[in-house]
Amino acid sequence: MPLAHFLLSGFSIVLIDLVLAGDNALVIALAVRSLPPQQRRLGIVCGAGLAVVLRIALTVFAARLLTLPFLKLAGGLLVLWIAFKVLVDVSEKQAGAPAPRRFFQAIWQITAADLTMSIDNILAIAGASNGNFWLIVFGLGVSIPFVIFSSNLLSKLMDRYPILIYLGVAILGKVAGDMIVGDPFLKERMRPSPAAHYIIDAVLIVAVLALGMAAGRRKRQNLGAGG
Repeated sequence: MPLAHFLLSGFSIVLIDLVLAGDNALVIALAVRSLPPQQRRLGIVCGAGLAVVLRIALTVFAARLLTLPFLKLAGGLLVLWIAFKVLVDVSEKQAGAPAPRRFFQAIWQITAADLTMSIDNILAIAGASNGNFWLIVFGLGVSIPFVIFSSNLLSKLMDRYPILIYLGVAILGKVAGDMIVGDPFLKERMRPSPAAHYIIDAVLIVAVLALGMAAGRRKRQNLGAGG
């Protein structure tokens, strides 16, 4: 591959990953927010790094990803569960769960959410790279510092402005709705209109916020009664 074409393709991959990495940075920030401050950076680096390694491996099979029925549906449900868990954790006292369990739980959430939310990203990168493995590694590798910086910034802003946590959960609700509606199996059989798409997004956003806040309130009450 000529050097100029290689560099142009590499630049395209970096742009694709940066444009589509906002949701990933958000879910990482939400997942590590419950960690002690000294563990946050390590959690972000470990989670983002592991997710990128798995994304590189999955890109090899990218052409088949969007044709698999129920893949996006399962991914959307997983994102909803993570959003729900974030709201429950917000209401949990710091001593409510041992830090090591919470740390590895955050790593799992980051990795699982990043992969399920990155299907379109993986396909776009696979197309831009024309199957060149080193271009894929280069493009995803360059994006890591951006995701780490964005996640750190978002987690600090959430500490200062807790309302951003609920806004982030609402965004994840919309992401989950887009994934579910975009699942090949449901899309072919339901053929949802744009209006139905918006309604589904709205229902999921309200549901995850309401259920998560209610579960968090109950957990806070139980912890208070136990103390």
